[in-house]
Amino acid sequence: MNSFVKGALTLAVGTFVAAAVAVVATHKISFLTQAERTLADFRIATTLRPEPQDPNIVIVGITEDTLALFPYREPVDRAFLAGLLKTLEARKPRLVAVDVLFDQPTEPAKDAALKAIIAGYTVPLAISYTDTPGEVNTEQLRYLNDFVPPDRRVRADLSEDPVDGVVRTIFPGKRNADGTYTFGFARGVVARLGIQTPAVARPMSWHGRPDIKTPPFRMFPAHLVKLLPADWFRDKVVLVGGIFSLRDRHRTPFSNGLAEGDGDLPGIEVHAHAVAQLLEGRSPLELSRGRELLLVGLLSVLGTLLGRLNLGLVRHLTISGLTLVVLWPVAFALSYYARVMVPLVEPSIGFLLAVWGTDAFSGREARRQKEFINSAFTRYLNPQLVKQLSSDPARLTLGGEARDMTLLFCDIRGFTTISEQFDAQGLTRLINRFLTPMTDVILQNQGTIDKYMGDCIMAFWNAPLDDPNHAANACRSALLMMKRLAPLNAELEDEAKAEGRRHVPIKVGIGVNSGEAVVGNMGSNQRFDYSVLGDNVNLASRLEGQSKTYGVTAVVGENTQARAPTLAYLELDRIKVKGKTEAVRIFALLGDEELAADAAFRALAGEHEAMLAAYRSQDWTRAEQRLDGCRGFAGDFHLDNLYQLYQERIAGYRAAPPPAAWDGVYVALTK
Repeated sequence: MNSFVKGALTLAVGTFVAAAVAVVATHKISFLTQAERTLADFRIATTLRPEPQDPNIVIVGITEDTLALFPYREPVDRAFLAGLLKTLEARKPRLVAVDVLFDQPTEPAKDAALKAIIAGYTVPLAISYTDTPGEVNTEQLRYLNDFVPPDRRVRADLSEDPVDGVVRTIFPGKRNADGTYTFGFARGVVARLGIQTPAVARPMSWHGRPDIKTPPFRMFPAHLVKLLPADWFRDKVVLVGGIFSLRDRHRTPFSNGLAEGDGDLPGIEVHAHAVAQLLEGRSPLELSRGRELLLVGLLSVLGTLLGRLNLGLVRHLTISGLTLVVLWPVAFALSYYARVMVPLVEPSIGFLLAVWGTDAFSGREARRQKEFINSAFTRYLNPQLVKQLSSDPARLTLGGEARDMTLLFCDIRGFTTISEQFDAQGLTRLINRFLTPMTDVILQNQGTIDKYMGDCIMAFWNAPLDDPNHAANACRSALLMMKRLAPLNAELEDEAKAEGRRHVPIKVGIGVNSGEAVVGNMGSNQRFDYSVLGDNVNLASRLEGQSKTYGVTAVVGENTQARAPTLAYLELDRIKVKGKTEAVRIFALLGDEELAADAAFRALAGEHEAMLAAYRSQDWTRAEQRLDGCRGFAGDFHLDNLYQLYQERIAGYRAAPPPAAWDGVYVALTK
């Protein structure tokens, strides 16, 4: 491949990867998404151009002075509202919309008067409505449904960002509990004026103020409307709602701390911005999706070109910084002069990723990959394997890949009781003394430590390097881990006697399972681990938990037993573990090939197999006979709890027989 083709390929690949990562990261990583939104809010709050007051909308505000006229604050006096609506009707507005919830009764005569006004209103009328359980209970909803006719309803909801509570989009509407659909406030208002809008959450295009002291909409206190000239309301869209000092206020982009004035707006004013946008057909400030991708692509191309230049680190950083210094002021200028909100985080990430990625690809990739392998895997991989990876990085798939693997979980039984014997420092030393030999065993048998979770250790085999004997190596690790406990417990017992305290021996439960899993780097840009996930991983964890149920140390899944059949196993059961819908055969791992060939073990295995066959065929008498035979052969295999479990099951099934078609599967109710 000639240098020109290679350079072109590098440019194309670097640009595409950087742009794709920037787009995905900005839209999928909440921190970056929120950073982009916050920057847009800041520009709206600081660069929104002055505009004349909206000529089409008038806000009639129920103020603190209005409420002071009545003997009670809430609900707002219904007789007053009835009179206000009549006064407005006489002024011949284009439409009246009321952002007040009529969800509870007040004085019957006043309620009846307002209800009659609403029903017979001759001007297009919209009234706030909700059936959201958190807003109204069943009784309130019943009253609201009776009070406000369906054709007058608009939903009072606002689309607040779940992260920071800022309103950035127009709420389109929602299907009600009874199956009907109610428009959002702004869409419902303009629909009554014959303007149809799509049922999507559109970004808000905020109306600018004439100056810092003048609101974007004319606002009059509700109790003064009857004193104002009729022409002020004629042919206007009149929005009635509360503008109390502390109630019904919502965060908006103007809430940015660097913006002058109070950016937390009353709900009725937020609705006014949305209604004004839909009435005017004003486009939102955001770039279209296509232009946004084009901008990210162009910055990524620029970053790739810069990355290919053979410059020193300082020059790279300087030029990169200057590029962003130009981009950001240009974006602020466009939001002011052209009302276009250019994204900043997304193209900046694309540009920087392209610079870094291309630079690495052009000369530093091999060295950095070796450094990464040495730093990332030395902690939890056999040093010899780390050396192999470092010398041949191509053998490592840095992204996620599906592999046939074996997973192991090991957990201390009764750890709470053990921990009561130690203070915090002593408990830490104990955990380290337990985990160290367990880790040594895993690493010596080609395993990879995934993570430590308190007193639990998780490991896997057949990644990052191929291990054709991964099932057998995992099982041998489990056997050695059990063996290593004896000298450790002996040391701990001697120490406990010397210190005059009770010794609680360490016992473990181990779960081993094989099958396909996804392994690779998982986490965030800031921190990640080489880890594994998948259904077979979960099953391995569940099998470790079942070691308590069956009274054995190591429980192995059928896939593992099939891949390493020469070891000494006894089938425990056919079981559906918690979270699984299909039954699996599980086995107790008792020893290596030498034990598997031992005559005593073979006799036990034969009797055990016969017991299970009788149990699954519901021949309880024969099962009990075979169970007694198992106990006779069990010897030093420590299976008393297992056979006691089957004794209790058989007794239970004698008293309450399972169905004739019972398949012998036990459904685990605990992890």
